[in-house]
Amino acid sequence: MGGKFSSMDPMEVEVPALKDLMDRDPYLHPYEREFRRRYAVFKDYVERVNASDGSLDQFTKGYDYFGIHVKPDNSVVAREWAPGAQQVYLTGDFNGWNKESHPYTKLEYGKWEINIPPAADGSCPIKHLSEIKLVIRGPHGQQLFRLSPWAKYVVPPPRSEGFTYKQLMWNPPEKYQFKHPKPKRPKSLRVYECHVGIGTQEGKVGSYLEFAKNVVPRIVRQGYNAIQLMAIMEHAYYASFGYQVTSFYAASSRYGTPEELKELIDVCHANGLFVLLDMVHSHASKNVDDGINQFDGTNSCYFHDGARGEHTLWDSRLFNYSEYEVLRFLLSNLRWYVEEYGFDGYRFDGVTSMLYHSRGLGQGFGGHYDDYFGLNVDTEALVYLMLGNYMLHKLYPEMITIAEDVSGMPAMCRPVAEAGIGFDYRLAMAIPDKWIKMLKEQSDDDWDIGNLIHTLTNRRWMEPAVAYAESHDQALVGDKTIAFWLMDKEMYTHMSTLSDPSGIIDRGIALHKMIRLITHSLGGEAYLNFIGNEFGHPEWLDFPRAGNNDSYHYARRQWNLVDDENLKYKFLNNFDRAMNLLEEKYGWLHQDSGYVSCKHQDDKVIVFERAGLLFAFNFHPTKSYTDYRMGVHNPGGYRIVLNSDDKEFGGFGRIDNSVVHQTFDEGFNGRRHSIQAYLPSRVAIVLANY
Repeated sequence: MGGKFSSMDPMEVEVPALKDLMDRDPYLHPYEREFRRRYAVFKDYVERVNASDGSLDQFTKGYDYFGIHVKPDNSVVAREWAPGAQQVYLTGDFNGWNKESHPYTKLEYGKWEINIPPAADGSCPIKHLSEIKLVIRGPHGQQLFRLSPWAKYVVPPPRSEGFTYKQLMWNPPEKYQFKHPKPKRPKSLRVYECHVGIGTQEGKVGSYLEFAKNVVPRIVRQGYNAIQLMAIMEHAYYASFGYQVTSFYAASSRYGTPEELKELIDVCHANGLFVLLDMVHSHASKNVDDGINQFDGTNSCYFHDGARGEHTLWDSRLFNYSEYEVLRFLLSNLRWYVEEYGFDGYRFDGVTSMLYHSRGLGQGFGGHYDDYFGLNVDTEALVYLMLGNYMLHKLYPEMITIAEDVSGMPAMCRPVAEAGIGFDYRLAMAIPDKWIKMLKEQSDDDWDIGNLIHTLTNRRWMEPAVAYAESHDQALVGDKTIAFWLMDKEMYTHMSTLSDPSGIIDRGIALHKMIRLITHSLGGEAYLNFIGNEFGHPEWLDFPRAGNNDSYHYARRQWNLVDDENLKYKFLNNFDRAMNLLEEKYGWLHQDSGYVSCKHQDDKVIVFERAGLLFAFNFHPTKSYTDYRMGVHNPGGYRIVLNSDDKEFGGFGRIDNSVVHQTFDEGFNGRRHSIQAYLPSRVAIVLANY
């Protein structure tokens, strides 16, 4: 990357707060040289940007320069980066689709520019919502039709015209004006992961405005303070769940217009919701006609050429993070969704795939630090993530970024000043895998309590994790939600409050609540739930595709189930809400991780303290304990503030919540004091010290 640091011995590179990182984890000392080297490459790039573009701030506003822009006098200027092209033209409705009447002028560094004067009547020559297209003469003289990588609005064609998306000029006479301030960054992040298209009950694609009206109130009522919007960046294939992006700057038109997305985000802000975007910069769709692949007629341009530019498992293209203009494109993309739409943060998809040349495929990541500092690490991608996090947090102090990383790379969630990658949280991806494995492979009697606790608490100190029992991954067809693993076909016959009792349903409702509560309270510093799973949505998620005759039957959420007073889904929903509201009151997510005083294998009991609360779980399928002794740190009286056995949560009402449990002076399980309480089978209780 050629800068003043590249020829230095890495040990001479100054890293402002590296000592803090090393002191926190002495096992990182053997890798100090590598941390300094990474930081040197990062600094190299910042220096290069400052020299070439003046500042990182200017460099990351590529959307103000590239793409199509209407000037105050209604003239149009358009620019593209197409280093492999021999010539670039603009065509469309505005010039009667003349392919060569509007050529671009070639600038330096592979950039192209065209200026179009106002129309004779002084209006903009390219009308709002008129179709436009780029004509590229490739390196071999071939004529190619392309959408601009900077397109702000693209739409699918009528079925009669094929499948290639169309770029429409987006220059509305009235732009949406935000009315509400952004909420403050939550101390305790409780995320509702959701998808606008499936947010409706009808067999169709839901809209931004329907979601704002019908779903946002549900999210707020459930006690979540953040939403994570999936599949917003335009993707030609709906069934890709938004993970095969074709137009990075275009918000998906299948749910509505850009202005309607702004209104949805404004409504979220009015309701105090922090809005995260599922950001896909780990790869891009292979589509050529309506994507950015082979944009200039070469196989490289935005991507690596050859095998390094292909993700074999995802059948997609991989970005060349070392290319200056690719970095501008991606870093500007991060700013675009903040500046244009008002997003508050990002969940970065596929970070593990970015970080390693192996793309993480076939790697176990057993915990040895050599896995994270060898030649398998993709320095260019790692430095891109450092640059992105550094830029976002510098320009937007309230920003939250979350890494989807299964490898557990050290310093993932430490500041760049420590030579960290700079994320605020990483997804605790081992937790849902553990729950599914246990439910799938073990009987309740065989649950390994110690191993479960290890999974829930095994995270790096001061590197916050987002805990979740299940996300969209577990909801997709081919897998099963936790509710389905627990209750399966019984959900179709015994979820009515009027139906005969079912041991399968009783077990399922009890464990569904316990699994969520222990994950929420012990598994991390933030919590995530996927839309519908809060009430045990009974069926998987399957988008319309050829394999299901383009059916929307499973690409929706059945809100009628939770709204029906005669169905038991309401019990799970009630518990989910009570759990979130209790966290809101006591704030365990932003306090120290829990102290586990009991993980009794034979009793199947787990007891821990966090945020001044005492959590007790009896996972035993049959045994109840009348006076179960539990250690506590603080003396005094303890009263139940959440009880999964309450009838409003579909329990049996076996516990009197009004009883005050006074501490005994003798210590127990390493705690100074103890209490005794009734712990029925498959019940969790939370007690507060009064």
